[in-house]
Amino acid sequence: MNALKAGLTTEPLGVLQVSTYDIIGGAERVAWNLFQTYRKRGYASWLAVGTKLGTDPDVLLIPNHGRGGRLTRQHTAAPSGSQSRGPQAWTISRLSAVTRVMADPARALQRFWGIEDFRFPGTRQLLNLTDQRPDVVHCHNLHGGYFDLRALPSLSRQVPVVMTLHDAWLLSGHCAHSFDCERWKRGCGHCPDLTIEPAIRRDATAYNWRRKQKIFRTSRLYIATPSRWLMHKVEQSMLAPAIVEARVIPNGVDLSIFHPANKEEARSALGIPGGTLVVLFAANALRQNIWKDYPTVQDGVALTVGQMKARNLLFIALGQDGPAERIGPAEMRFVPYQTEPKAVACYYQAADVYVHAARADTFPNTVLEALACGTPAVATAVGGIPEQIEDGRSGFLVSAGDAPALAERLTQLLSDNDLRARMGIQAAEAARRRFDLSEQADAYLDWYRELVHRHPAERLGRGD
Repeated sequence: MNALKAGLTTEPLGVLQVSTYDIIGGAERVAWNLFQTYRKRGYASWLAVGTKLGTDPDVLLIPNHGRGGRLTRQHTAAPSGSQSRGPQAWTISRLSAVTRVMADPARALQRFWGIEDFRFPGTRQLLNLTDQRPDVVHCHNLHGGYFDLRALPSLSRQVPVVMTLHDAWLLSGHCAHSFDCERWKRGCGHCPDLTIEPAIRRDATAYNWRRKQKIFRTSRLYIATPSRWLMHKVEQSMLAPAIVEARVIPNGVDLSIFHPANKEEARSALGIPGGTLVVLFAANALRQNIWKDYPTVQDGVALTVGQMKARNLLFIALGQDGPAERIGPAEMRFVPYQTEPKAVACYYQAADVYVHAARADTFPNTVLEALACGTPAVATAVGGIPEQIEDGRSGFLVSAGDAPALAERLTQLLSDNDLRARMGIQAAEAARRRFDLSEQADAYLDWYRELVHRHPAERLGRGD
C-alpha cells in the first residue's frame, strides 16, 4: 500500500475546489466531501463558493459582491424576492424587478435576451484567495450565477484546472440536461424548452453555445465525470477540444456514516411504528424538482398501495416539507431537507426500499447512499443510474415515467422479505466495492499529483 492509499501525505499539495455553495445539494455535497477528506489527510484544502452558508474558515467566498456601483452592490446583498404573502406581495416583487434593472441595466438586458451571465469578476481572483497559492484548482458546477467562464483560458495556463461535470450545462446553450434533444452537438438554437434549468427568457442558445465554444477552444482542461454516460456526451461536445485528459471517477459516499444498521433501532429513532413497510424517496424540493418526476412517484405509490392492499405502508419524502397525506391505508410523510449526514443515513437505514424516479440524472448521491445503507433501490434507467444499480442484484431499473413498472417492482420487493434482504446485502457490498469516498479521494489526489508534476513542462513546451 503506498502512502496515498494509507491516507498519508508524501509532499505538500494545495487543492482549491470551486462550487456554487458549501453545504447543500448533490454536486455541492461531492465538493464538500472531498474538501473535508483532503483536509483530514493533512493537505491544504480550500473550497471557494459563490454563496457561503456555513462558518468553516477554509470555505472562501468568491468576491463577486463588489461588482458594479453602489446600487448594484445594494441589490446584490438584498434578497431578490419577498417572503410575504398577501396583496402587497405582487407590488414588492415588481419593485424588486425594477430595482434589479436600475442596479445593472446591462445585466438586465442580457437576461432579457436570454444571454447567459458570465460577469463575475471575483473569478479572476481565485488564485489570490489563499495565503498559499493552490497547486490545483478543481471546479464543480459552474452555473448558478457566480463564475465567469471567460477566466478559464488564463486560469488553466497558470495551474492545472480539473473540472468535474455533474450535469451537461457546459455542453449546451442553457440547459443542465437536454433530455431527448441533441442540438447541443451541433450548436443549439431553436431550443425546444427554455424553461429547463437554468431557465432563460428568450432563445439565445446558439449565441451561448458559440461563446462557450470560443472559451473552450483556448482552454486546457482536465475533465472528470462520475459516469461513463456523461463522459460519452462530453466526447461529442464542443468541450472536447479543450480536454488535455479525461477520466471517469465515480462519486463516493462516507461509509463510516452510510452503512447498514439495525432497522428497528433506526425506525424507533424516527418514530416509525413496528411492523411498517417503509419506502423512501429523497430530493431537495421534491415536488418542484423537474428532474425527479414527482407525478410518477405519486402514481407509482398509489398503484403500490392498491396492490399491497391491507399492508401497513409508510412512504417518506425526504427533502420536502408539508403535512402528511393519506393514500388509502398508507401514509405519505414529508420530511424537510436534512443537513446532518447522520440524520439522513438514519432514514436510509430505516427504509425497506429506496425509490428514485428521475427523468434525468447524472450519478445521484441519494442512490449511492441508499445502497451503502443496505437498502435496495428501484430507479429509472436514465443517465448514469444504470452504472450505480446492478439490475436484479442491488435493485431494479425501470423506464422513466413508467408508474406501473415502478409499482410492480416496489410490490415485488415489499412482498418478498428474502429477496429484499438478499438485495440489501448485495447493495451494501457493491457500495463498499465501488463507491467508497476514500477511493474517490485517492483517485483525484493521484491525478492531482500527476498534473502538478506535468504542468510546468507543459507550459515550457508551449513557450509560456
